Amino acid sequence: MARILVVDDDESIRLLYKEELQQEGHEVITAATAAEGLALVESARPDLVTLDIKMPGQDGLTALREFKARYRNLPVIMCTAYGSFKKAYASIASDAYVVKSADTTELKNAVSRVLSGRR
Repeated sequence: MARILVVDDDESIRLLYKEELQQEGHEVITAATAAEGLALVESARPDLVTLDIKMPGQDGLTALREFKARYRNLPVIMCTAYGSFKKAYASIASDAYVVKSADTTELKNAVSRVLSGRR
């Protein structure tokens, strides 16, 4: 399957996403900050990134611009706990937008959809 990088400052979300995506057959690596995520993209060469929007230090929207500037074809799924922002972020250069939930169905569907679009 795919190598996925999960970038989120919340350790419980990183662990949940890692476990759920590994059950789908993906290899998952994690980062707690945008800077750590950018460094891992260089070394680990993931096929897809999930990126939290609200993080201390560099936020996800700034990181998204940097990811896309450096790695134009790398798909990025934006993740946030704030569903009210979905329409506001719809025009951003991410490949999908997911509202965080303990039910990871939306995330897994977005990952599948984005990865199948790359093939």
